[in-house]
Amino acid sequence: MQSTPKATDHAAHKFDAARAAEYDRQSRIALAGYEACHELTACMLAAVLGSATEKSLLIVGAGTGQEIVTLGAYQPRWRFVAVDPSPPMLAAAEARLGALGLLDRTELRCCALRDIAGDHYDGATLIGVLHHLKGDTERTELLQEIAARLQPGAPLVLAGNYRRYDTEPLLLAAWKERWRLHGASAEELEEKFAKITQAVEPPASAQAVLDHLSAAGFVRAQQFFTSLFWGAWIAQRA
Repeated sequence: MQSTPKATDHAAHKFDAARAAEYDRQSRIALAGYEACHELTACMLAAVLGSATEKSLLIVGAGTGQEIVTLGAYQPRWRFVAVDPSPPMLAAAEARLGALGLLDRTELRCCALRDIAGDHYDGATLIGVLHHLKGDTERTELLQEIAARLQPGAPLVLAGNYRRYDTEPLLLAAWKERWRLHGASAEELEEKFAKITQAVEPPASAQAVLDHLSAAGFVRAQQFFTSLFWGAWIAQRA
């Protein structure tokens, strides 16, 4: 395993670690069905790859490592290369995976995907990343970079928000109510959703996601999970 960079300033590192932990907590509120989406991801990948042999999976935008926590528990013969540009996130992932005994099967890489060589991976995940990218070109280019690192026929699970927030007022209202259910105040909701709607513009539709996958060289795309604005697909490299 390649170690993640450690912050030299202890106070700053504690702050960053706390921020990563809070991100992890809020992810479960933001996505109703967070665990179910990850569990189904493991099931879909296994349905394509099987469980009898060792497999190498590329985890893009690994964050705090939830994909590896779920996949690693389900598939003891799979190995992982986790890529994320954020040292605090990978530090949090390293702590989680270490506690669960998964570091011996995981290589953590604090870098951009373009710094990962090879075209030999048996599968990949891209969860919670695509809707943070700016524009269609950037989204397609990232998917092309993933495709270039996969074997032909290798599966990719892609998950993220795929509806424009201002086009679905009922879903947006329900999303706010979910945050309220988990204790958010009116002031917190106003601040949170102002940031979300101003800073993040997801793909416009499920068809837009399919178009990105097709343009990047993926085929047989199939949606297997949805929750308000969120959706998850599995596709295979042509």
